[in-house]
Amino acid sequence: MPELPEVEVVRRGLAMRVVGRLVESVAITHPRAVRRHLEGADDLAGRLTGRKFESAARRGKFLWLTLDDPEIALVVHLGMSGQMLVRPGGTPLEKHTHIRVALGDGTELRFVDQRTFGGWVLAPMIEVDATAVPESVAHIARDPLDPHFDRESVVAHVRRKHSEIKRILLDQRVVSGIGNIYADEALWRAGIHGGRSGAGLSAAAVGRLLSEVGAVMNEALDAGGTSFDSLYVDVNGRSGYFERSLAVYGRENEPCGRCGAAIVRERFMNRSSYSCPRCQPRSRRR
Repeated sequence: MPELPEVEVVRRGLAMRVVGRLVESVAITHPRAVRRHLEGADDLAGRLTGRKFESAARRGKFLWLTLDDPEIALVVHLGMSGQMLVRPGGTPLEKHTHIRVALGDGTELRFVDQRTFGGWVLAPMIEVDATAVPESVAHIARDPLDPHFDRESVVAHVRRKHSEIKRILLDQRVVSGIGNIYADEALWRAGIHGGRSGAGLSAAAVGRLLSEVGAVMNEALDAGGTSFDSLYVDVNGRSGYFERSLAVYGRENEPCGRCGAAIVRERFMNRSSYSCPRCQPRSRRR
């Protein structure tokens, strides 16, 4: 699943190209693309048609479009390969196009998903902490780029947990938007090994780590996100290039840019973690 920077790049594109447009028609050609919408494809298409997109919103990795009906929103799950593309009407369809929305300005919003893990669903809007969010997103914590992110509360929460700090970073109920790539990058920048306990870190160390999370995500945003293949693109079909700036993720056996030690790869939660054995010791130095 794309992480916060990639989802934010898509959100910004939708805000520019889709918000304010009228939905003239909706064509759904693959049932898995709407499997989360239990009322079915015809219901989703019928309830979207004639509506106007009012805003593009996000919390962490979770993306939605609000409508001129304030009671519901279109929640978009990008999954592993979902793309939200805006194309001129009548242009050839991309392979794996599963949903097409004809917009009032003559363009089409297309949902393209090679692996079919993503999809669309209409969800009721509710209020959580004075913010309107889709019901399915209500359990997701604010992310470090959210202006209402409560850093002190998150620091205190992390320091009460005896889990590994990387596991805590990946828990979207604690702090959202962080996935495997940016967790490894932020941990390297902060000089903290992902296997250390949250409770074993000082408040200053956790605060520094959260600052590095925000910094690396902002840098990734400026680069359009991280693209390792053609599956992640923005609404215009362009890939991001932050992959060139990654310090540790995917850099096994390459020299650490800070100390020169060889980057190591370790297994973690059925995926890989990358770190510097010298800059990120497993235990605090005495």
